Amino acid sequence: MSVPRQRAEGKELGDVAKIEIYKKGQGKYTRAVTFFGVMLVVVIGAGVLSDKLSGYTLTSAPMVRYGIPTLVVIGIGLLMFRLVNRPRTADFLIATESEMKKVSWSSRKEIVGSTKVVIVFTFILAAILFSTDVLFAALFKWLGIMG
Repeated sequence: MSVPRQRAEGKELGDVAKIEIYKKGQGKYTRAVTFFGVMLVVVIGAGVLSDKLSGYTLTSAPMVRYGIPTLVVIGIGLLMFRLVNRPRTADFLIATESEMKKVSWSSRKEIVGSTKVVIVFTFILAAILFSTDVLFAALFKWLGIMG
């Protein structure tokens, strides 16, 4: 007597899990930047973990000191690959990338001009605050409040 195999998301349950990229050609830059950004943080964290593990006498062996952080990086890497290819997450990242393409970015000339205005305004405001501070200090000294 044979038991019919159940299907989950179009795959038979006895099959080896296939690595599939959801909507492969869409949102590839946003997915890649998200994946590598998280992995950069994970690698930095793994370095810190490795340094922390070197301080313990029981875990100072190279296999433990470098093995555990390596397993953490591999595990989180696989998890992140799965997350950025999960349909809901992938659809969000695809929509994000398409919206970013619609943005009207300022030209270099406009950005440089705006930056100059902000810097000049900041110096003017600093000068006004400095002169107000000096005036109040002189006033308080004249009144005998400040020594």
